[in-house]
Amino acid sequence: MARSSTPRYLVGIDLGTTHTVVAYADLKAAGTADIHLFSVEQLVAPGAVAVRPLLPSVRYHPAEGELAAADSQLPWTFDDPGGVDNAVLGELARERGTRVPGRLVASAKSWLSHAGVDRTAPVLPWGAAEEIAKVSPVVASASYLAHVRAAWNQHFPRQPLERQELVLTVPASFDEAARTLTVEAARLAGLPELRLVEEPQAACHDWLHRHRDTVAADLGESRLLLVCDVGGGTTDLTLIQIEPGEQEPRLTRIGVGEHLMLGGDNMDLTLARTVEARLSGGRLSTGELSQLLQQCRSAKERLLATDAPEQVTVTVLGGGARLIGGARAAELSRDEVRALLVDGFLPLTAADERPQGRRAAVVEFGLPYAADPAISRHLAAFLARYGDAARRALGERAPADRPPAPDAVLLNGGVFHGAALSERLLELLAGWRGEPLLRLDNPEPELAVARGAVAYGLARRGRGLKIGGGSARGYFLVVESDRSRKQGVCLLPRGTEEGREIRLDRTFSLRLGSPVQFHLMSSTGDAFHQAGDVTALDAGEFLPLPPIVTLIESESGADEVSVQLSAQLTEVGTLEVDCIAADDPVRRWRLAFQLRGSDTAALARLHPRFPEATARIERFYGSRAADVEYKEIKILRTDLERLLGRRETWETPLLRELFGVLWAGARRRRRSADHERLWFSLTGYCLRPGFGYPLDEWRVGRLWALYEQGVQHHRDAQVRAEWWTLWRRVAGGLDAAAQLRLSEDLLADLRPLGGKAAKDRLPGIEDMARLAGVLERLPATRKLELGELLLARLARKGESPQLWWAVGRLATRVPVYGSAHDVVPVATAAAWLERVLTLDWKAVAPAAFAATLLARLSGDRQRDLDDTTRARVIQRLRAAKAPAGWLRMVEEVVDLDEIDAGRVFGEALPPGLRLAG
Repeated sequence: MARSSTPRYLVGIDLGTTHTVVAYADLKAAGTADIHLFSVEQLVAPGAVAVRPLLPSVRYHPAEGELAAADSQLPWTFDDPGGVDNAVLGELARERGTRVPGRLVASAKSWLSHAGVDRTAPVLPWGAAEEIAKVSPVVASASYLAHVRAAWNQHFPRQPLERQELVLTVPASFDEAARTLTVEAARLAGLPELRLVEEPQAACHDWLHRHRDTVAADLGESRLLLVCDVGGGTTDLTLIQIEPGEQEPRLTRIGVGEHLMLGGDNMDLTLARTVEARLSGGRLSTGELSQLLQQCRSAKERLLATDAPEQVTVTVLGGGARLIGGARAAELSRDEVRALLVDGFLPLTAADERPQGRRAAVVEFGLPYAADPAISRHLAAFLARYGDAARRALGERAPADRPPAPDAVLLNGGVFHGAALSERLLELLAGWRGEPLLRLDNPEPELAVARGAVAYGLARRGRGLKIGGGSARGYFLVVESDRSRKQGVCLLPRGTEEGREIRLDRTFSLRLGSPVQFHLMSSTGDAFHQAGDVTALDAGEFLPLPPIVTLIESESGADEVSVQLSAQLTEVGTLEVDCIAADDPVRRWRLAFQLRGSDTAALARLHPRFPEATARIERFYGSRAADVEYKEIKILRTDLERLLGRRETWETPLLRELFGVLWAGARRRRRSADHERLWFSLTGYCLRPGFGYPLDEWRVGRLWALYEQGVQHHRDAQVRAEWWTLWRRVAGGLDAAAQLRLSEDLLADLRPLGGKAAKDRLPGIEDMARLAGVLERLPATRKLELGELLLARLARKGESPQLWWAVGRLATRVPVYGSAHDVVPVATAAAWLERVLTLDWKAVAPAAFAATLLARLSGDRQRDLDDTTRARVIQRLRAAKAPAGWLRMVEEVVDLDEIDAGRVFGEALPPGLRLAG
């Protein structure tokens, strides 16, 4: 049977947090094509396959022998991108997840936007037992798309999905990384060619398609439309300006909200915590809570429905042989659920109320949900941000005595399927506006985004009304200025349409043969800038992006080339930036985002005496240093502080430039033991903590090449100590492979030989232990090995008490730069903490801080110690008169302040360095 090579169908896929939905239209149909729902075949019971309009975005990993091969048989051969035997997707997976704890993968879409975890690592189900197969958020998302592809190809064998015109939806607030990962998931599913559209826009396109013959009359006098899309994982807000036209109105998106991880999942968690407090048997495990969460989601849908029962029973089943006998149940009533969810998430707040600030987000199941659950306050802040644009859109209808509010609203997302929540939001908006507003109908909010993706694709073909607005963000290139204020050149104006290349008239000089970076910022604010405009970037509306970096080798021997910059928004909604040779437009170089964290503040001016400091370093490590007396090297550090001020005041740009000077003399570090010792010391100090500043990844990569060369003057204890200190200082910039290589040597050197500690204490043992403690990219099993070695050493008399700091770091509950899925298991942390609690904290100085790290509260029950244990630590910390910041770390979910961050790394960080990312 021949397959068609040209698209017959336009297919829209809503890859949702809770459900995946597919719709399509026949491109060969005349006129405005009808949009159909594609019902997806899936397992609905063991051995039973049926079509359903929604494919639950969950997967279940059964135990060996739990399901027979026939129980999970589909009408096609399904090649799971995750490679998990007998993995079950869809309705049966959701049903099994409500009965068996710890085996359900859910909310993968929320994980795609969570930068605190390696989204390509197998971390889901979060908190699952070691023997349970795991997949990454990207792979989980790919598996839902792969299932859809297989189901479609079974139904349309001559029109395979991969050859149709595809539109995939994403939240409007998804950043560059999340969009890129979504595209990667589609590629893994065998769908390499597609277009992305934002979900609120898709929902609006669905309404426009359904009202295509009466759109002007149905919108009436409305001038400002709010699309409020509250799905399972996010709250997505969009403002659309409505302008009347001769034939049909003109719709233009004028504002989008920032990423807000707040939605139906949070509501389900609220109910789950309420039920958990009523159950006997104490705090639930992560797997049990996941099971309860699925039941609470079902209870929420029933109790918020129009014909809701008075109460619903939710049950947590036991595990294994106690599946029935270990069951615990509790009741949820209709009235309390409506109070918890309606008043908790949509309280009737004033228009000037803002989200209540907290130092850290709420973490549950490893995800950082919004700290303030009141959607009302987030909505008020969003409308205030676009106040000027809203007034322009409303024109004469804008009130003079109150903040402008939309006069029309479209509610979307499964949350609004219940009348109670939608009615409350309408009441809230009417109160802010002073009168009721037009509500656009959306009878099936769970289907609207998929259908709207198709409508969007049709509109692009001229077969429907298209919403304009282009890029939701403006992009700015940070430039140096003689003034203290940070300035930027508009690289791509907000509103630029997809595929339109913007080329700046300005010419830049691009260095060849060495890395260069361009700092970018973005803004969704309503101030409009033309390409090339220079503007101050000190306002809060400008957000830093990862820098774009490149390294271009010279083909002609030249050191520089004159280039112009061009930028465009791709069809998948990501920014592309090219360098174009000014004298030859054919020569182009694509710039790549450095997605590792960075400090994108404008480069501070280097110290006025930096040239003297450079000359001083080159005196000892330069090519002409052979005649210098070796003993003079001992005063180099003193000389640098005399020139540049105390070391702790050296700013990050200065430190990184000093590293460049030191790196140029790396080959000459071996001239003497003092040369080598001081080179290790200064190099590590200038590059610490190995990340957080543009091009650090490149710098640390070059430095790592020296590791296999080892130490020249290995008999000198100070040199060896500085060697290990160097790698501890830059460890955060080393990848997992490099850290694993370090750990192999540390395992050998830290292993006690027996007898008293004094007999086998190697030079630099404390420095090696401190290095081991900061290797956060190691798998938990290797951290456990290192920790047990340190504890074995500490069990002997005469061992340095400083090793306790390393024990605390190895099992800290909250990594500084590593992935949360690599933390040591909670049982191990609790066991190590018991050892710390037996110490005399006055005699063992590092014990209190080690206990703080071991008991630190993350908010994720998979990582946190139980409340009783943490209470013991709090009591000991108070008795020891520990700093207030340590107590807060154990009592609350907080970010580290500057002092405590220094303690975690082992020394102070460079002034002003930001570690976000």
